[in-house]
Amino acid sequence: MDKALLSRAAALFREEGRLIRLPADKTAVFVGDTHGDREASEFVISRFLRPDHVIVFLGDYVDRGPDSAGNIELLLRTKVEYPERVYLLMGNHEAWTLEPFTPADFWRRLAPGEVRDYAEALLALPFAAYHPAGVLALHGAFPDVERVDDIAGIELGSFDWRKITWGDWVDAPGYVVDPGTFGRPAFGRDYFEEMIARLALKALVRSHQPFAPLYLFGDRCLTIFTSLAYGGTERTVAVLRAGRAIRSARDLELHYI
Repeated sequence: MDKALLSRAAALFREEGRLIRLPADKTAVFVGDTHGDREASEFVISRFLRPDHVIVFLGDYVDRGPDSAGNIELLLRTKVEYPERVYLLMGNHEAWTLEPFTPADFWRRLAPGEVRDYAEALLALPFAAYHPAGVLALHGAFPDVERVDDIAGIELGSFDWRKITWGDWVDAPGYVVDPGTFGRPAFGRDYFEEMIARLALKALVRSHQPFAPLYLFGDRCLTIFTSLAYGGTERTVAVLRAGRAIRSARDLELHYI
């Protein structure tokens, strides 16, 4: 990887901050985990990279798939070239140096200096993106904040950060259904209902769980996955058309690639 590219990307991420505010007048395309599936990323970019669109990748760009290095390089180069059309959010696989896990084949193949350079860029990634139609996009689960704006102040490595990057959803009553092992907590219906009302949202768009139900919690939680790395899943993206009124996640268009 070009070290200068990583430095330019890191500077862009730091300038954006942890919360992206998406424009209301552009169609937003949400992309789930790509996990080393460069072909999926190439297809999304070739199809949706337009002046009247923004593309939001929801994290987990490396590990598991056949071409993690190629995938992350493609995404970073596209971000640097089109900084206001492409947004990259943080998933748990971008934070291996902060909270190690396995499998992490991409990270373990890097030389120590490369690990440091990648970490500098990827730990600066935004955590979430908000669309004024009432849609929040992130990798895992809601953080426990009072307002959407508060996401901008979440500390890297905190429990709220862990909810965003590691959190699962379970269609069961309760708040914390399972405190989780290896940083992967699971949250239930009561927590979802409380947070979506508190933040005045219509829908949550997220990824992270390749075999989760597509829709949960009255169709207000949409889970998409855009990699073939796990097998048995379809590459799915969700499209929010500019000017579209949103009542639930079903008002976003699903595209299978």
